[in-house]
Amino acid sequence: MLGLTGCSALTQPIEGIPAHRLPTEFFAEPKNDLVRVDLSELTLEPPREYLVGPGDILGVYIEDVLPYSGPNAAPSPPPVNFPDATSTLPPSIGYPIAVQEDGSLSLPLIEPINVAGLTLDQVRDAIRDAYLDNQILQPHKARPIVTIIKERTVDVIVVREDNAAGGGGSSATLRGGTDRSATGGLIKLRAYQNDILHALVETGGLPGLNAKNEVRILRASNENRAVRESFMAKYRQMRDIAMQDPCACLPELPDDPTVLRIPLRVRPGESANLTQEQITLQSGDIVYIESRETEVFYTGGLLPGGEFPLPRDYDLDVLGAMAMVGSGVYSPSGGGGGGGGMGGGLAGGFSSIPPGRLFVLRQTPCDGQIAIEVDLTKAINNPRSRPLIQPGDILVLQHKPEEELLNFGIATFFTFGIRQLFQGN
Repeated sequence: MLGLTGCSALTQPIEGIPAHRLPTEFFAEPKNDLVRVDLSELTLEPPREYLVGPGDILGVYIEDVLPYSGPNAAPSPPPVNFPDATSTLPPSIGYPIAVQEDGSLSLPLIEPINVAGLTLDQVRDAIRDAYLDNQILQPHKARPIVTIIKERTVDVIVVREDNAAGGGGSSATLRGGTDRSATGGLIKLRAYQNDILHALVETGGLPGLNAKNEVRILRASNENRAVRESFMAKYRQMRDIAMQDPCACLPELPDDPTVLRIPLRVRPGESANLTQEQITLQSGDIVYIESRETEVFYTGGLLPGGEFPLPRDYDLDVLGAMAMVGSGVYSPSGGGGGGGGMGGGLAGGFSSIPPGRLFVLRQTPCDGQIAIEVDLTKAINNPRSRPLIQPGDILVLQHKPEEELLNFGIATFFTFGIRQLFQGN
């Protein structure tokens, strides 16, 4: 009879620590009060005037020199160049001359001029002085025109794991609606726009709900590669030493010191504390947005079994998790694997006392586990008895022993007592 009425609390007991006595180190970090990071921290402050650098294409017109005109010929007008549709530059005039990798500008009849770090006005003055110093032009004709046709660009790789199943999406599509496919590619960021915010905007905006609330930056420099190799070698050495002791725990892989993690939500009054150097992207850098596919919790016992996604931007306690699963605090039990009291026993047509105890099985370091016991009656009245759910938690709903006995007595009465009454005994 006990088995038929689903007495899992008596036959399959779980030893847990009451939630109000749980040490603070086992609590999940709250995130309700987190706010969006100031997006201006993710973008570079452009200079008041554009500074020329290697890779820029300048429009240069020098009367009688570029292009050359004979002594008796009328000077040719400068060509007009229109930018492409994605550019924010105005139309420019002049013949295209590229700034070389060493920052020099090669022009006819004179030695290359170093223009790196100069404004357009300073480049024009440098060209004028060079032709006057070499006595190639007369002062009244030394009126060069310098414009910018195309800014230099930085090649950055962006890999996003939040664009699967149509991009963005909601937490409902976190599981089952994505295979964690990543989208991305090579983008070209213009000078003074080679920052994190522009890289995100160019590839779809801020991370969607399917992605973690952080952006990772992987630098492509040889120096970072060497640091990363040294870091991995030290970890392998620590792991090999730990594996020699069968009772020792394997060390967890620490955060890679060469990877810059930028949180997109911070506590009120705090900032990301990013420097201009940190948010500046160089050629070959990788911007990585990781999926939060593993941020799920599991249910069992008298709860409908399954795997459910955790909200990304707000807290979820045990009562909210039960509501998400589809089982309220005082809802009749059912759909789980531990029976359902009278609802899953002999007298299925009668309501039973709902289960009043929930266990949260939480993983601890070194493959350990702690069972948190939640009295649902106390949880309704005391927020401290409602622990927050964190990734990997397993929720098991059970009756209390006294509830099992009451359900057993009620089931016995309605099953056998009423039968005896109708039989006149």
